[in-house]
Amino acid sequence: MLGYRNPHAAINTINRWRVRAGLRSIASGKARDTRVIFSGGATGSGPAEAQLMADYAKSVLKFDGHVLIEDQSRTTWENVTNVIPLLEGVDRIKIASQPAHALKARAYLRRQRPDLAERLVAADDYRPGEWAVLKPLLALYGLWTLRGLKADERKVSL
Repeated sequence: MLGYRNPHAAINTINRWRVRAGLRSIASGKARDTRVIFSGGATGSGPAEAQLMADYAKSVLKFDGHVLIEDQSRTTWENVTNVIPLLEGVDRIKIASQPAHALKARAYLRRQRPDLAERLVAADDYRPGEWAVLKPLLALYGLWTLRGLKADERKVSL
């Protein structure tokens, strides 16, 4: 799961949503067999985004599966770069975030490690009706952040 700017000591709304989307992406009954990686460094005076998300998953959502934390990343490119060593040897990779952000991270994984990108599968991070009020703004922001991707990298297919 990729973090989002969290400059304070409390987890923000977007990171809470990303944790919920990531955890619902785990196949039913597979939590103990799944390696959940939280990625994101500190962006302010508070703790790293990854730590805030992991704490939220464990304490609030009662997730008791295997958790790994990557707490040095400050950009999406760094998120991908820094979790690659944690992805070696896994069968399937799901990247959970807002849909446009996850698409960007998948494109970055394809650039950095095409062999690992072959293991990408869809996460459950898009549900019709979620974020309905903010969806137009999120869509515009998502398109703006994807401007650096090539046309073939913008394809949703995994």
